[in-house]
Amino acid sequence: MKAAVVAVALVAIAGGFWVLRTFDPNAVGNLFPRCMFHALTGWFCPGCGMTRALHALAQGDLPRALSMNVLLVPMLAAALLIAWQELGNRRLLGPTARAWLYSPALWIGLLLVFGVLRNLPWWPLRLLAPG
Repeated sequence: MKAAVVAVALVAIAGGFWVLRTFDPNAVGNLFPRCMFHALTGWFCPGCGMTRALHALAQGDLPRALSMNVLLVPMLAAALLIAWQELGNRRLLGPTARAWLYSPALWIGLLLVFGVLRNLPWWPLRLLAPG
């Protein structure tokens, strides 16, 4: 069962990578949906810029990815650490790191704070908006 889940996840990741590498979300008339939250409110949600950041990462452009959504890169790194920990049965993370990374309150709080800060008009907080 575990191998099947990993296989499906790898196929989904490969397919997503291909789509993001092939199609540009910055192009006019692209196939990616717009952020409904931003369209309705004019504010940036915590996820605004993630598709463009993932596209930049698929192109190997880390600075551009960070300018689109600075939170995405550390979240991907944390997800990889958690996946490695869970799939490899390794003791990669200590108990304190596991407690933090596996805490829903941490992730919800981080997303809420990031969502508020990226909409504030003052420098350097303006840099958190998708650029």
